[in-house]
Amino acid sequence: MPKNTHKSNHVPLHKIIMVGSGGVGKSALTLQYMYGDFVEEYDPTKADSYRKKIVLDGVECQIDILDTAGQEEYVAIRDNYYRSGEGFLCVFSVCERESLEHTHEFRDQILRVLDDERIPFVLVGNKIDLAHLRVVDSAEPRHLAQEWNCPYIETSAKTRENVEEAYNILMRLIVKRKELLHQQVAKQKKKSSCTIL
Repeated sequence: MPKNTHKSNHVPLHKIIMVGSGGVGKSALTLQYMYGDFVEEYDPTKADSYRKKIVLDGVECQIDILDTAGQEEYVAIRDNYYRSGEGFLCVFSVCERESLEHTHEFRDQILRVLDDERIPFVLVGNKIDLAHLRVVDSAEPRHLAQEWNCPYIETSAKTRENVEEAYNILMRLIVKRKELLHQQVAKQKKKSSCTIL
């Protein structure tokens, strides 16, 4: 019996940070993913943290989502949030060109703080349900994602379209990266034990 309790303590935890300008639907995406609810009006906060147990590709794990505020006055705190993240969902609104342009700044900040080009990162175009208001053609962010060597996905927090997929894509990247780092550490250990001999 104690074996099982020991095992449950080792449910992997994946830490995701939501970034993007204010009003692009980061909170709406998070709440839709967490609770299956669409929240139209939402008070921008400094940050909200959510945790949920899920099964990803047959493996039980926990997802920890930090929903940051897009407002500029929280820049100082933001760096600390970035350091705690293992992967980033960078959200813009397909109805607002400026929010796509801001994704460059968010990515630059993340790379500056973490100093790591290979950090799991997914570009997300939200609000595709508002087709009549759309100003960003999907070819543009797709091209940007290619340049950044990251996946691009379009979502609607309102209809739930691709919401789960966006988080799953990022979590798979996080898992893959953790496995890679784990292998590197194991290799290093092997190397150092060889040199001692």
